[in-house]
Amino acid sequence: MSAPIKVIALLTARPGKAEALHTLLSGMTAPSRAEPGNLRYDLWQDQAEPTRFILDELYTDAAAVAAHRATPHFQTYLAAINDLAERTAFVLDPIQIA
Repeated sequence: MSAPIKVIALLTARPGKAEALHTLLSGMTAPSRAEPGNLRYDLWQDQAEPTRFILDELYTDAAAVAAHRATPHFQTYLAAINDLAERTAFVLDPIQIA
């Protein structure tokens, strides 16, 4: 049996790049949510630090994560993200989830 995979990404815009980062991340939402293995794809913005964004993603399994990473919209994201933000991503396995 395959297990769901959670991805949390913390992205902090480089100086002067917050608007471009927001645009890039917002453009990922609809196509990512439309992927067959995607269960959740939410974008959050930190109230205390508006240049900081959180992506909260949930996939049916590791194959769905791999499929997401192969999409054109993810490849566009990869090509742009290092110029726009510092990022840390966590790929998580479930322990106790509801």
